[in-house]
Amino acid sequence: MLEGHDRVWDYMAYGPFADFDAFEAWLETRQALADPLSFAVVDKANGRAKGILTLMEIRPAMGVIEIGHILFSPEMQKTPLSTEAVFLAAGYAFDDLGNRRLEWKCDDRNAPSKHAAVRFGFTPEGLFRKHMIIKGRNRDTAWFSMTDDEWPARREAFARWLSADNFDAEGRQHRSLRDLHGR
Repeated sequence: MLEGHDRVWDYMAYGPFADFDAFEAWLETRQALADPLSFAVVDKANGRAKGILTLMEIRPAMGVIEIGHILFSPEMQKTPLSTEAVFLAAGYAFDDLGNRRLEWKCDDRNAPSKHAAVRFGFTPEGLFRKHMIIKGRNRDTAWFSMTDDEWPARREAFARWLSADNFDAEGRQHRSLRDLHGR
């Protein structure tokens, strides 16, 4: 669809799409769903949508929710915008919805996603072998979590990392989020 963007779909059960019309049609099917509950990630600087993430596997009786179907454009990956999007989703899951547990699951072969989970303050919990079949392949699923008793310290680390004084004039961070989480 867009040059260099097809790889973002490698670990998703859907995509890439043949063209923008097909992608837009898929997006329209997402609007009616309550689980997964999809959010567009919009860059306030230019008003452009640069990603999608969802809250899913929503189990209010258990106080458990998962952040998933994370699809950030290459230009959004490894930026403060991606960190802020996860921070806002986690805050919504814990502070607004009152969950006890936030899960992050990904294909075990998806090293960038596993690295991001740890960077964002999730704790590795293990591997579900042959958990599902995605695009005709066995998928081993790596599980991560964050709990409500960890959230206050994680929230503070996110806020400190996202603070303008954590970045120099060229946008380079002074302290890493991983360091601020104490990892």
